[in-house]
Amino acid sequence: MNIRKATAADAADLVRFINMAADDLPLHFWRKTVGPQGDALALGRERAARETGSFSYRNAWLAEVEGAVGACLLGYAAEETPGPIDPDTPPIFVPLLELEALAPGSWYLNVLATDAAFRGRGLGSALLAEAETIAAAAGHAEISLIAADTHQEALRLYRAKGFQEIARRPVVKEDWAVEAGEWILFTKPVGAR
Repeated sequence: MNIRKATAADAADLVRFINMAADDLPLHFWRKTVGPQGDALALGRERAARETGSFSYRNAWLAEVEGAVGACLLGYAAEETPGPIDPDTPPIFVPLLELEALAPGSWYLNVLATDAAFRGRGLGSALLAEAETIAAAAGHAEISLIAADTHQEALRLYRAKGFQEIARRPVVKEDWAVEAGEWILFTKPVGAR
């Protein structure tokens, strides 16, 4: 296994993993943004290839096995002092922003996803360890992440790696077809076992 920084050329893989981790919520939002005639995946690739922004390739690392991309980590520094949620924020994102605000100053692990063909090989564990290394190097005392209550394998992994549940918020579904009922915020002190 090789873990490497993502590049702009990895945008298509990043879109795949970002959507996998969030049950296609990004794709759902991009479809609304571009409308029925637009290309939602193209918008996602454009966002992933940007130099700035939370979903920029600059915030992502990929795990490769025999040259194939098998898993993705995307994370960045959470705001030290989260402000109020913009009243124009789509309701579907409000619970996520509320949870993020409960872990100010942490290194926020936004995406951890492993392709089904690569599961069970330790890629997720290796990327969690990489997240701790990145967070420590950036001076963060804590890592935070949010997971859906339906992602049972991921929840087991997070708990096994020392992440503690902090809070939950109901998933706002609107017209997004998803089984999840709650978002769960987890945190872990950097370096804790």
